[in-house]
Amino acid sequence: MSTASFPTTIVFPGQGSQRAGMGRDFDARFDTSRRAYDEASDALGLDLRRLCFTSDERLSRTEYAQPAILTTEIAMLRGVVEACGVRGERFGGHSLGEYTALVAAGVIPFAEAVRIVRERGRLMQAAVPVGRGRMVAVIGDRLDAAAITAALAGLAVAVANDNSPDQIVLSGVAGDVTSAIRRLADGDAGGGLRFVDLDVSAPFHSPLMTPIEPTFAAILERSDGWVAARAGVVTSNLTGDFHTPDLATLRRRLVRQISGTVRWRSNMSVLTRQTTQVIEIGPGRPLRGFFKAIGVPALAITDVRAVERLAERRAAA
Repeated sequence: MSTASFPTTIVFPGQGSQRAGMGRDFDARFDTSRRAYDEASDALGLDLRRLCFTSDERLSRTEYAQPAILTTEIAMLRGVVEACGVRGERFGGHSLGEYTALVAAGVIPFAEAVRIVRERGRLMQAAVPVGRGRMVAVIGDRLDAAAITAALAGLAVAVANDNSPDQIVLSGVAGDVTSAIRRLADGDAGGGLRFVDLDVSAPFHSPLMTPIEPTFAAILERSDGWVAARAGVVTSNLTGDFHTPDLATLRRRLVRQISGTVRWRSNMSVLTRQTTQVIEIGPGRPLRGFFKAIGVPALAITDVRAVERLAERRAAA
């Protein structure tokens, strides 16, 4: 049986996947992609093409990166649908990507979502002074959960992302993250671990983000047009399982997601509980490696050439 005949799961990466020029080829090729950039630009009063297609320094700032990534991912998704007729049955997204997944599933209107994530990015950027926080990926063939818990004891550090069996991300006060790394490196499994600093402006998905949650909750309450009944096909980073079709619960989970652990490993598990074709759509492809780590192949769409290859495969199936 061809994978094209399996139900399709579509996933979206989050912040850190942005790059200069992202989405330009989709904008040039597909009417539906062009309309996505038009709609987002109108919603924000901001030229998204200039932000995404040129070497704009604002793309490194969270306030601008988040709406730029979401817009590009929706533009790409619409191009894939236009060219290949792909329809997702289940959706997931990593951190910011959860909002793209909710747009793709028809839960949050696109224009509302870009406005929401710009405010989300602005709040997250301002939550902690630059230099106070740090995020570090911990990579190893066997990550010992007990050893990690012990290493974080008494420190202002949390597991921000549980990405895969061989990768987590730590987030918190910079000095405490350094102490946690030292403890892990000195432990029994320390020789097999790698530590990679993430190029981010704040310690996301840690308790240091908690103070901004009430303000963000008010932003979500003021937004409208949500269709919570469709949320059951989208995974929640906070719980690791699918969302429930209840508006209040959905919004509460999105608020808590800011400071909570991204339970991406659990998201992958529930998304692939049944046989499915996984397609990652975005300017980068970090999620493909996480799926590979659990033995699930994922097709990555990062440019128009990948769309053309997918169209050819589906036509031949």
